[in-house]
Formats: sequence, structure tokens, C-alpha cells
Amino acid sequence: MKKLFFILIAACFCACKNPSKPAADTATESSNTPYEIKTGGNKLIKVAGKYNVWTKKVGDGKIKVLLLHGGPGFSHDYMECFEDFLPKEGIEFYYYDQLGCGNSDAPADTSLWNIPRYVEEVEEVRKGLGLDNFYILGHSWGGMLAMEYLHKYQSHVKGAVLSNMTAGIKGYVAYAAELKKKFFTPRDITVFDSLDRLKQYDSPQYNDLLMNKLYTQVICRLPLENWPEPLWRAFKKANHTIYIQMQGVDEFHVTGNFKGWEFWDKLQNIKTPTLVLGGVHDEMNPEDMKKEGRLLPNSRTYLCPNGSHMSMYDDQQNYFKNLIAFLKDVDAGTFNADKK
Repeated sequence: MKKLFFILIAACFCACKNPSKPAADTATESSNTPYEIKTGGNKLIKVAGKYNVWTKKVGDGKIKVLLLHGGPGFSHDYMECFEDFLPKEGIEFYYYDQLGCGNSDAPADTSLWNIPRYVEEVEEVRKGLGLDNFYILGHSWGGMLAMEYLHKYQSHVKGAVLSNMTAGIKGYVAYAAELKKKFFTPRDITVFDSLDRLKQYDSPQYNDLLMNKLYTQVICRLPLENWPEPLWRAFKKANHTIYIQMQGVDEFHVTGNFKGWEFWDKLQNIKTPTLVLGGVHDEMNPEDMKKEGRLLPNSRTYLCPNGSHMSMYDDQQNYFKNLIAFLKDVDAGTFNADKK
């Protein structure tokens, strides 16, 4: 029976590869069908000449927003909460898994994991989606990517949101050290630093301290058992090769090609209306995000009072209220920047 099944499958395969003339005619007629084949908003876009990255359109509206997820090496998954807020306001948005992440191709070529190439990738995605005069929202590493993209391609962007991201790595590392002292006991620090020196990053003790003592305070201010499923999914799907090459093993030692990245002096060149959106309890220094807002010439700054790095979850109402207000103000021509 099994043999007969495989014979039938093989016959079908051959028929598909060598269709008869009528079948070819039917295929030709189908290709000329006067309607678009629906894919639920999913679209693959070619980048870097030969790789596919995954995108998905959600909602319909005049305001169009491209989301840049964080990581580096994460995926769009943790941003799925945007579906509950933007479409009902008439805002159309696009998920996009960066190369190496989520549903996109994951080549083994490590030369691809650098900021300049990702900037060009965003531009290829913009063209592939047919976006112009659009909005860009970058969260965490996506915020860094958005800054670099705006510096080169802001003529295509109507408004930008820099979500939960500082403009310099030096300050980021210094603040991470402060947070460790704040949330770890002296014994915790001794144990953590010892495991760090031994490079025991997979140690249950190391990860327990990181997740339970730090991440529940500055990444998502909820008990781990209450973390939203899309956030856990993004953690599980993360591409650690990209993360380590670009950032390093953790927040405390930036040893990858992010090392030395400072954008402070370039912020003045971004004229696009911009919202700096963060959390008071963020792993990014709130004072740095305020400084970011002051240096951007056409910006508004809002720090979610109850939010941390994932303010879209732990201070959801404030996060989306201010995001939506910004998008609508810019689109209506009523945006007013903060006084500098």
C-alpha cells in the first residue's frame, strides 16, 4: 500500500513538471486573472541581491507605519500587540522580520550582520512595499537602525518614532552597570560577575539573576509567568549569532560592532517630526532619552510613567495613546514639537 502511495505521488509530481497542453493553457489563463491573489498581507521582499525577508501588512489606512523590531536578532513577534491598537484608529502598519530573524532567510554569512547593510535593507524593504511619505517606528535596536536610516533616507519619511532607545552605547553600558548595582544584592553581583568571568552564560544561576532580578524590573515589569506570549516567542526565536556579533553576550559588555556607536552629534541633522518614546523604568537611561529629544530639532518626548523597555506591554495605554496622538498630529499637520 505504501509503495502504491509513493508511485501515485511520483506520478503526480511528474505530471506537474510536464503538464499537457491543456494544463499549460489553463495556467496561462490563470496568470492573466484580473484579480490579485490574496496572501493575508504577507509578502517576501528580495534584499542584498538574493535573500528574502518577510513582511506583513496589517490594517488599511492613510497613515502607514513600518515597524523595526529590536534585538538585534529578535523578530516581529513581540510587537503583535500593535494589532489591538493601530488598525482600529485607521492606521496601517507593516511587520518586517530583518534578515536572519523570524520568518526571513537566515544565511550563515556573518559579514551581513552590520549596521550599514541593515540600513540598505530597510531601504530595499521600503521600495518593495511601495512606501513613501510613510512613518517609521524603531524599537530598541530598531530605534538605532531608524536613526541611521533617517540620517541617510529621511526624505521618504513623514514621521519617526524612536522607541526605547538611547543615542549612544557608552551611556547605555554605564547605565546597565548602575542598574545591576540597584537590583542585585552584593552577593548577587559576586555570583553574577564570577559566572561572567568564566563565560558561564548558559548557567541557570546566571540566567535566573538576569531574568528574575533585572529583566522583570527594566525589560518588562511583570512577573515572568505573566510575560505576554508574543514576548516569550520572540525570545525563543532570537538569533543569538546576530546578537553576539553586533552587541555581545549581554547588556554589560558591548563587544560586537555596536561598540563605539554614538549618534548624539548627528541627531541635529534629523529634521523629520520625531517622537522619542520610552519608559521611566527602562533599561535605557531615561535622562539619555530626554537628551535625545532635546537634540532632535523637531521632536516630542514622552516617557511612560509605569513602563520599562517593553512599555507597549507594561504601560500599554500610555504607550499607544501617545504613539497614536503623534501619528495623527503629524498627518493632520498639527504636530507641535517640544520647546527646546
